[in-house]
Amino acid sequence: MATDLEESVRQPSRSQRGRGGTTAWLLQAVSGVLLIFLLGAHIVAQHFVVRGGLRDYAQVMSYLANPAVLVMEGLFVVVLIWHAMLGLRAVLLDFGFGRRGQALITRGVVVLGAVTAGYSFWLIATLAARG
Repeated sequence: MATDLEESVRQPSRSQRGRGGTTAWLLQAVSGVLLIFLLGAHIVAQHFVVRGGLRDYAQVMSYLANPAVLVMEGLFVVVLIWHAMLGLRAVLLDFGFGRRGQALITRGVVVLGAVTAGYSFWLIATLAARG
């Protein structure tokens, strides 16, 4: 005889297992660790090594003129968006949608991430071109 708790907690069926759940979790964990380092480098470069604790427009333009900085900031954007989209997807999938709903959520999150990344890179490129 099953308890109420056992009945209310559904375990994934065999067909549901192996559909990227473990892979998505692993990728989110790796991106989280990368974010610790990239965010740390970003905060140090933008706030701790600058007089007054914040770069002004001219300092930002000078900073973005360095190609290594552009690569680091671009990597930061990619990892940040990747981590955020995986987290958003995980939260939405916790609502227990069926296969079609899960597929729509995954596609929607991919589109949102692509639009966010596109805008971010456009903004970085626009600022770098002005410098």
